[in-house]
Amino acid sequence: MTVPGQREEIDGAALRDWSRLCLDGLEERRAEINALNVFPIADADTGTNLLATMRAAVRAADAAPDETSANRVAAALARGATAGARGNSGILLSQVLRGIAEATTDGPLTAETLRSALRRAAALVRESLSDPVEGTLLTVLECAADCAVTCPEDTLAEVAVAAADGAAKALGDTPSQLGVLRAAGVVDAGARGLVVLLDALVAVALGETPTRPDYLPGEFAAAADVSADGTELDGAHFEVMYLLTETDLARVARLRERLAELGDSVVVVGDGSGSWSAHVHCADAGAAVEAGLAAGVVRDIRIESFAITAPVGRDHLEPQRSSGESRARVGETGVDRDRAEGPADRGVLAVAAGSGAAALFEAAGAVVLGAHPVTSTALLTAIRRMPHREVLVLPNGALPAHELVAVGVAARDAHRDVLLLPSGSMVQGLAALAVHDRGRIAVDDAFAMSEAAAATRWGSLRAATERALTMVGTCEPGDGLGLVGHDVVVIDRDVRGAALTLLDRMLGLGGELVTLLMGADAPAGLAEELSAHIAQGFPGVEVTVYSGGQQGDLAQIGVE
Repeated sequence: MTVPGQREEIDGAALRDWSRLCLDGLEERRAEINALNVFPIADADTGTNLLATMRAAVRAADAAPDETSANRVAAALARGATAGARGNSGILLSQVLRGIAEATTDGPLTAETLRSALRRAAALVRESLSDPVEGTLLTVLECAADCAVTCPEDTLAEVAVAAADGAAKALGDTPSQLGVLRAAGVVDAGARGLVVLLDALVAVALGETPTRPDYLPGEFAAAADVSADGTELDGAHFEVMYLLTETDLARVARLRERLAELGDSVVVVGDGSGSWSAHVHCADAGAAVEAGLAAGVVRDIRIESFAITAPVGRDHLEPQRSSGESRARVGETGVDRDRAEGPADRGVLAVAAGSGAAALFEAAGAVVLGAHPVTSTALLTAIRRMPHREVLVLPNGALPAHELVAVGVAARDAHRDVLLLPSGSMVQGLAALAVHDRGRIAVDDAFAMSEAAAATRWGSLRAATERALTMVGTCEPGDGLGLVGHDVVVIDRDVRGAALTLLDRMLGLGGELVTLLMGADAPAGLAEELSAHIAQGFPGVEVTVYSGGQQGDLAQIGVE
């Protein structure tokens, strides 16, 4: 893409042009940047990671095509890059975009705000790193910012040129600052990507793209006695990345410290809108995820082996222990579960709300977690207290899927296999537990239980506590609400009327067994009325009624 003419400022539309030029430049230079990638690990993916991150940024900006504010476009780019960041380099790229967003709060990108943007980006990158290393993208970004600040000209184009040329010169100096680059005869790969971004900025501001050499491996080689420091990651086997929300600066700082204890290449950055992205190379992927759970709400976990790439939770991605790191847990009996030769058997952990429901799960052989509300930390602790080699977990709708994935990753180790089953409610959990068989191998048992849960249609009866708009209309406080799964399908001024209509809807699709789990606040006589309604309207359908004692749901209904 060619951008003709010189600009005095860059608005939202021009910033979009810049982002697409960055995309084109990173695509063109991807192979070159990959070939330069030797630090922090020589896995030849820095160019790919930068390109993937920039693509995510551009997609986020394109989601609001009519936006013309430079600040809002830059903020969208920063959010997209943070959420879609790949690798160490991708996370750092997101902070360059965030720097631009924070510098353009009062207007477009000008010569002065470009200076501010680069200074802010450099500060964000430095503070995000647990152990800053010179001769990397950080050094080159700081040099670009210094050159922009000291540029004697006051036009946007001249300041952009000063920053880009300063970055290019600093890029050529990186081998003299980092031994591993000297030994390999390369410049820093992430910093090469940064020069692509700054050159694209020159193209937008000046209308001309700077000419740079091809930075080929071997051109910067030093004497043979130079040691290659930094490529060995001290036993690190995994790259762990995830997004973090519902946190604060103090917890983010503690997370950064904890990840630094577990491994290296630690980067924790924010998008300026409450979301954070974390990155670490470590031996214990589960501990890295656990650290995130302690800091906030974790989602979009990515774990990659440096030898292979596989989805989270695959058996062959069991993390190795870091040297000197102990994660032994003491269970209720006082036994050190992780170090003891535990029995090679299987246990079931079920989340249950209400004393009656808890008793049902316990009677069926499950260990019950009855905390209310259930948190990721509480579930993780309960799993680790299980003395069994294999643990099947019935979450029963207590946590969203992304938190369950995070708990599962953190809970698995060399001494315990954990399988989380898709039970969305307690009635589904009871159906699953009814077919549990320790005589089967774990995967077959988990499959049978999951199949039983999935075959149980479930609904719930609630009383509205406030006026709200639902998919079937507006409810008022006190109205009866009938839900199938998580969706409201019935609104009735009378709770009993809502319950009867809900039963008719659910049984209209067929069913042989109905389970009614009555809540603590269920109206007197409701269970009997519902049972009679089923007997009269659906002869032959078996009804089982339990007192669950749960709060919130006046009744949970399962149809098998």
